[in-house]
Amino acid sequence: MSQKEILLVEDNPDDIELTRIAFAEARIVNPLTVVGDGAEALDYLFARGKHAGRNLGELPTMILLDLNLPKVDGREVLEAIRADERTRHLPVVVLTTSAEPFDVEACYALGVNSYIRKPVDFEQFVGAVKQVGLYWLVLNQPPRPLA
Repeated sequence: MSQKEILLVEDNPDDIELTRIAFAEARIVNPLTVVGDGAEALDYLFARGKHAGRNLGELPTMILLDLNLPKVDGREVLEAIRADERTRHLPVVVLTTSAEPFDVEACYALGVNSYIRKPVDFEQFVGAVKQVGLYWLVLNQPPRPLA
């Protein structure tokens, strides 16, 4: 994989488009793979189902994860990511509308790297995406992938 891929796990088409626009505005050109529910996210990460032919050795550099997803909830996705040795160290940023203290605490207990409430204002959303991209894609030094 030549560029650092971002996996966006989001079921709302408007939020997907808003994220794409925000990435363009922030000049983040990394490939963005979008899956629409928690079950597909896990299939993608673990190369199963319709993603069975995907190279399991090529994991995304960062996952942007919504919490309220169909099929498999975002918290369950996070739990599965952290439970598997191959994906345990992937940066997972929850990007959600929920500011409920329970959701924040539950996600950190499950090992999320960052919890960001989606700003309603577009300019603030672009700013948040820019900061997330700068940190996780440029500044952060990830561990070497497992062989």
